[in-house]
Amino acid sequence: QVQLVESGGGSVQAGGSLRLSCTISSGYTYDTVCVAWFRQDPGQERQAVATFHRGNRRTVYADSVKGRFTLSQDNAFNTVWMDMNNLKPEDSAMYYCAAALQVSGGQCPFAKTPYKYWGQGTRVAVSS
Repeated sequence: QVQLVESGGGSVQAGGSLRLSCTISSGYTYDTVCVAWFRQDPGQERQAVATFHRGNRRTVYADSVKGRFTLSQDNAFNTVWMDMNNLKPEDSAMYYCAAALQVSGGQCPFAKTPYKYWGQGTRVAVSS
C-alpha cells in the first residue's frame, strides 16, 4: 500500500514562494516509479505541473511553471519537494502528489490516469 501525504500549502502574495512536500510511505523503491505534482481549480481538470522518474532522475515541468518550480528529493526517496517561486495568482489551486509504480520507457506521463496513488491535497492561494 502506497500512501502519499502532502504539506506546505498556504497563502502568499504574488511573487512569493512556497515549498510543498510529498512524503511517500511505501517500500516501492523500484526504478519504474514516477512521482508527480498535479493541481486542480474548482470545476477544472486536474493537470500535471511536474513529474519525477526515480530510475533516470528525469524531471519534467509544465510550460506554465518552467523556470519557477523545482522538484527535488531525498536520497532515500521518502520525500519529494516542489519549490515554487515567483508565484502568480493563476498558480492558486489544490495541489496533489501522485505516484505511478510501473512506468516503462523512462518518461513519466502527464496524464492523470496512470497515477493510481494520490495524496489528500494541499491548497495554495496566491493573491495579487
